[in-house]
Amino acid sequence: MATLGECLQTWKLKLSTTKTVSAVFHLNNKEAKRELKANFNNETLPFCSDPKYLGVTLDRSLTYRRQLELLRKKLTSRVALLRRLAGSGWGAGATTLRTATLALVHSTAEYGALQCRSVHTRLIDPAINDTLRIVTGCLRPTPADNLPILAGIQPAELHRSGVTLSLGHRAMEPGHLLHSALTRPSVAAARRLKSRHPFVSAAQQLISFSDNNICAAQWADHQWNAEWADNPTRLRTLIPDTGTHTPEMTLSRRAWVRLNRLRTGVGRFRSCLYK
Repeated sequence: MATLGECLQTWKLKLSTTKTVSAVFHLNNKEAKRELKANFNNETLPFCSDPKYLGVTLDRSLTYRRQLELLRKKLTSRVALLRRLAGSGWGAGATTLRTATLALVHSTAEYGALQCRSVHTRLIDPAINDTLRIVTGCLRPTPADNLPILAGIQPAELHRSGVTLSLGHRAMEPGHLLHSALTRPSVAAARRLKSRHPFVSAAQQLISFSDNNICAAQWADHQWNAEWADNPTRLRTLIPDTGTHTPEMTLSRRAWVRLNRLRTGVGRFRSCLYK
């Protein structure tokens, strides 16, 4: 705290103690309920176990579970809003619903996408799949890998890898804040918490297998096409390539929903009433 005070005094800054909290990050479960007592200028800073920084809620072990739980609640309310815009035979067109989905749901889920490397991403994936079902009009038994193709939206996991690759390319520049962590991971790891899904190893793996001449968005599109080419579902014979738009999106809502249910083979048919 003395070092922080000297830095603030050097740059003529003043710390707002009413807006400042203290927190501790560690992996020792025995000390999980212990509160840190920190003083600054003879004032005790309140302790917060889940502080928020730039809109991202941090937890003690940096698993981002609390952040993803709050994000799930936010996405659920936005999914309910989208559900009011369309039904099985009425509502907005596919292009309008796709734009609304990208603006309301995916933009929210993408904020701080690197934290979504957490194992707790399963908390928000169902909400993202629900938005794809609203856009396409498909039913819940529809295979999840068919929904992004019909909606023309990249899969969430692939998009997260693209964000990791993009940050990895920027971190390779000498002046970047993460340059030393990416080029000398053994030195940087000694001062960081252990992670089951570290950014450094994931970024290094993606950079080694990607072409430096293409951007992360192009890499994600190429990977999506490659994965879809190996997909054994019947939908691949009808839609051989991935894309952001299909000509059928201009159809009416009723025709668009019926077409997607016929293409996926999942609908309110007699054969689908039995497992």
